[in-house]
Amino acid sequence: MNTMKTTVAFATVAALALTGTACNSASGGGSDLKIGMSVSTLNNPFFVQLKEGAQAEAKAAGAELTVTDAQNDASQQANQLQNFTSQNVKSVIVNPVDSDAAGPAVKAVNNANIPVVAADRGVNKAEIATTVASDNVAGGKLAAKELAAQLGGKGKVVVLQGQAGTSAARERDRGFTQGIKEFPGIKVVAKQPADFDRAKGLDVMTNLMQSNSGVTGVYAQNDEMALGAAKALGSKAGKSVKIVGFDGTPDGLAAVKSGKLAATIAQQPKELGKLAMQNALKLAKGKKVNSEVKVPVKVVTEKNAAEFSS
Repeated sequence: MNTMKTTVAFATVAALALTGTACNSASGGGSDLKIGMSVSTLNNPFFVQLKEGAQAEAKAAGAELTVTDAQNDASQQANQLQNFTSQNVKSVIVNPVDSDAAGPAVKAVNNANIPVVAADRGVNKAEIATTVASDNVAGGKLAAKELAAQLGGKGKVVVLQGQAGTSAARERDRGFTQGIKEFPGIKVVAKQPADFDRAKGLDVMTNLMQSNSGVTGVYAQNDEMALGAAKALGSKAGKSVKIVGFDGTPDGLAAVKSGKLAATIAQQPKELGKLAMQNALKLAKGKKVNSEVKVPVKVVTEKNAAEFSS
């Protein structure tokens, strides 16, 4: 009997620990309209803005939103999604750590008859009511075109890839690969993952510089990696080596304005969060939604950077 009590107590503590990173945004303190949101990581400014967009929309609608931080851990995210099924939420928003790994956990939410919205990244092998994401393939093509323009149509380019297993990384890579084929004078000499992380971007770029001489261009699949690459390149960044990032984060936009980054493909993370929440609210009320919502992306250079808030 004592063992049972100890086990129950431990399970309770563990459950509380899992939700310890939650950021709650409640309206009125007791709304019947409860939404759960699991974000891949809140250690990235892009996803912080995504969260803020969702929170603002939830507050405006009088809904109670619980946001959890998966800390880039797919198993932790699975636990968070499982917890949502027992918290009487009416719908769930998931920004998956890994599009494949999230599938089984989302299936469990499906089995509880709770509709799921995927935000920024898709989920594979599970039922998703709608996916709200930037047009990453189009963004990759825009990045290729802009980098080619910055290089005058010729040069050696390296690609810093995002987190393997995410739809965003795959789509941004596919778009860039398709786009760069239109410029035969440009050769992609290396591709390597840096997991959407600034510190890893620095390390990977440092290694790629040592193994590839004469690199004149970098395509980083997010601004964090682009900023890491810029630090690795030092005085070459923005001068002899042109860098194009992706996201349009405040730090990324500042680097474009200063000339360290040649360009970034700006997403609208707050808009993504807002639209994800709007769709989650519709689903919570039993309404139908479109299966896919694409949020436009834009090329930001030093010429038009002032138009974007930073």
